Amino acid sequence: MKMLELNQVLLEGERQTLSLMAFAGEVTTLTGDSAEHLSRWLAAVMGFSTVLNGYISIDGEPLSSRSAPVFRRLMAYAPARLVRLGEVKFYEPPTVQDIFGLQVNRELPISNGILGEEMRKIGVDPSDERVQLIAVASLLNKPVLLIDNPPVGAMGYLRQLAVKGRVVLLTSNEREVLAASDKVVEV
Repeated sequence: MKMLELNQVLLEGERQTLSLMAFAGEVTTLTGDSAEHLSRWLAAVMGFSTVLNGYISIDGEPLSSRSAPVFRRLMAYAPARLVRLGEVKFYEPPTVQDIFGLQVNRELPISNGILGEEMRKIGVDPSDERVQLIAVASLLNKPVLLIDNPPVGAMGYLRQLAVKGRVVLLTSNEREVLAASDKVVEV
């Protein structure tokens, strides 16, 4: 797994297209709009948003409704937060049940001890829900890591994951996150 590409992608409800190439070994960050809006682009990469025009591909293989489940086997996603059951919003990030309910995630044993050790490696207060979600996503050991609005202090850890050969795609409007990214794409 070497490259994630969005080529002239237009999502349902959007007015502008987005093009980017995110490579293994780099941290690429989407910025420029509301957190909900940026999150929709990560959902599109996972095949959960309707693409009206253009295409999304991994190593040149296009994402489609048929291939999305196969592509998701290559991806780990850490939302900015989890939706509590019964909480309703215009855009709903996944619930914990959604993340672990995906068939590709069911077979991976993650114990509390292993999770705690990974959270310590991140170097940010582990009571921050985002740290817990990043640790879980990292432990899934997928070649594509999608992180919604990571804490600023996690950038060193995320860079290490990129250096180990992962494609790391983030969303953020934090100046420090943007400065620590290899590539910043304005949405």
